[in-house]
Amino acid sequence: MAQRKTERLLNLVILLLNTRRPVTAAQVHDIVPGYPDGSEAFNRMFERDKAELRDLGIPVSVEGLSNWDDEVGYRIRPGEYALPDIELEPDEAAALALAARVWQQASLAEAASGAMLKLQAAGVETGDVSLSGVESHVTATEPAFEPLWQAVVDRRGVTFAYRVAGAAASTERHVEPWGVVSWHGRWYLAGQDRDRGEPRVFRLDRMHGVVAVSDVPGEFVVPDGIDVRQMVVGSATQEPHRTARIRVRAGAGLGLRRRATATVSDADDYDIVDVGFVNADVLADEVAGYGADAVMLEPADARDAVIGRLRAVAGSA
Repeated sequence: MAQRKTERLLNLVILLLNTRRPVTAAQVHDIVPGYPDGSEAFNRMFERDKAELRDLGIPVSVEGLSNWDDEVGYRIRPGEYALPDIELEPDEAAALALAARVWQQASLAEAASGAMLKLQAAGVETGDVSLSGVESHVTATEPAFEPLWQAVVDRRGVTFAYRVAGAAASTERHVEPWGVVSWHGRWYLAGQDRDRGEPRVFRLDRMHGVVAVSDVPGEFVVPDGIDVRQMVVGSATQEPHRTARIRVRAGAGLGLRRRATATVSDADDYDIVDVGFVNADVLADEVAGYGADAVMLEPADARDAVIGRLRAVAGSA
């Protein structure tokens, strides 16, 4: 049913957009497949379709056909339908190019690359973000990422099994997803925990099984003033009580350098930085993301964690 409706609406848009003069409702009935035969049923469906197109921002205009009768016709004026030219400042274009580079997983890489090609084809200069000094090492391999991301966009509630650190079993959580945030190599969901009646933050790698998404779009509203990134940072940030020594290539590893408590020059265009950390796995995810630009020296458990991640990547290549 949904597919037939989509095809009918698409055919209606094509007809109204490409006609040189307004078309009558009777012509719409004869040309566009999918409308019922009865005039009353057709009129109801046609009115719903026009309203839905207008809700989507498609300007269906109603125009008189002549000066001596009351019959009207319908069409979509191309000038009102087309989007205006995109004009971006150099820093805005560079920001979009950087955002496109961030998405390294296949689910979003194609869409991001296609968007950049369209901008470049329109004459927008995106610049070389590799010279900006900003490193974008973000991936999303957790199975929960895609359904949660879409649920955030559609404002749909989600249900998932979640196991907190140290717990023997998972518990079912019902959440209004406000946002998905990457922080220090891990993805987090921030939202309203319906069972506990308060905002909570959840790590995606602690979700198990399939994420169930509600069938009702727009079923909740994100409260004003909510900063989902700050929610995640506040829940994930603890006072570092251990120190790692990491060998970092000059000009790379900016995230590590910003947090370094000490930096010593090393041979072969490298520096050795001391970085405080809480969780060896979280730090290993970050360091492994820099590839050959960062080498974990100590402690041993963090070094082993990085090696394990790199071996897993090499084995899957």
